[in-house]
Amino acid sequence: MPSPSTAPGPAAGTGPRHPAAHVLAPLGHAAPADDPADTSPYAFPDGGTWRTEVPSVEGPEALAAVFKEAGRLEVPIHRVSQGSGVWMLGDAEITEMVESCAERDTELCLFTGPRGTWDIGGATRSDSGGGGLRARGQEAVAGCVEDALRAVELGVRCLLVADEGVLWLLHRLRAEGALPADTTLKVSALIGPVNPAAYEVYERLGADSVNVPSDLTLDHLTQIRRVSRAPMDFYIEAPDDLGGYIRMYDAAQLIRRGAPLYLKFGLSRSPGIYPYGAQLRETALNSARERVRRGRLVLDLLARLGADGGMSPPGSRLPGELRRFPLPERTN
Repeated sequence: MPSPSTAPGPAAGTGPRHPAAHVLAPLGHAAPADDPADTSPYAFPDGGTWRTEVPSVEGPEALAAVFKEAGRLEVPIHRVSQGSGVWMLGDAEITEMVESCAERDTELCLFTGPRGTWDIGGATRSDSGGGGLRARGQEAVAGCVEDALRAVELGVRCLLVADEGVLWLLHRLRAEGALPADTTLKVSALIGPVNPAAYEVYERLGADSVNVPSDLTLDHLTQIRRVSRAPMDFYIEAPDDLGGYIRMYDAAQLIRRGAPLYLKFGLSRSPGIYPYGAQLRETALNSARERVRRGRLVLDLLARLGADGGMSPPGSRLPGELRRFPLPERTN
């Protein structure tokens, strides 16, 4: 592993330290002690409190670039996710990505189907933003479900969802066996909940991990953890269309407050690449490699602060037992 900084970490037995605490405390500027009541009581089933994710990996070539850079920089990757959608990939491309991820014990998550921002409706282009990424009409819902069915037939076991109704339908199909029982459903950051009540609803609708906006405070994460144990996805660095926030120095506290948590290595100041095509090839490959490098920076910072313990073992993917709404009876 690339060596982190030689600046002192925490003394043996003292646990993680706050940034610069060892020099600020003698000057009378010590950080407040962590309140044990703020610490999340939850973890992944494997005992880990955090995992890693590289988002916006839009095809086999970008995936190969991610894995090559991750090998060079020794960045463990639990999950890679794609944002353009299943319908923007051919069968051979999906199969290649599934096989490549399987070789490296990495979960592959593909986005499902049509979304409002690409639809013919004008509301998403209004000042209010309309319904955003949600699926407009029955046809769009059906497209998302068709994407899910195709993806799982090709071996994908994680689906990214940006509509509450689609989430509920996919959960019902999973419960009935139309989708494999080990399929996980991940809520997109573009509809991420901003309060504990909404977060709990997503869990009960079938979500196995939930993206939250990167501008939530540490107190917000603690509030969520008082009502839900569903794994949380958090952009340590958010793309510009999600605010462009860079919260590397918060990573240790985000894990402590938000566990079980996926650290997502996003990238600000980078052009959007959805829907991806060859016209964006160089941007996609360069940004894929840089996301991995950003991940290395986060891991080095955690190590420097003595907060790099508790990572899930490589290959871990399942969320553990979660609470769901009762399933309705079939109508036919």
